[in-house]
Amino acid sequence: GCILDGKLYPFGEISRTENCYRCSCSRDAMRCCTLFHTPVGYNKEKCKVVFNKESCNYDVVQKDDPSKECFVYSRV
Repeated sequence: GCILDGKLYPFGEISRTENCYRCSCSRDAMRCCTLFHTPVGYNKEKCKVVFNKESCNYDVVQKDDPSKECFVYSRV
């Protein structure tokens, strides 16, 4: 298998790791890509970015009231 962040994964396709990556594990290498997109277009003065490990995505919330989401107009 392959080891990523101290955890052993079996050979083959891994649809989701603990840290929100999709990977392919072979005898030669382990190749991974993220399952999330980073928000870049939002009101940075009023809002902050918080990683949500359950949904494997970034939430953009209001700094003064994190229970309220902010509008995001672009992600990369």
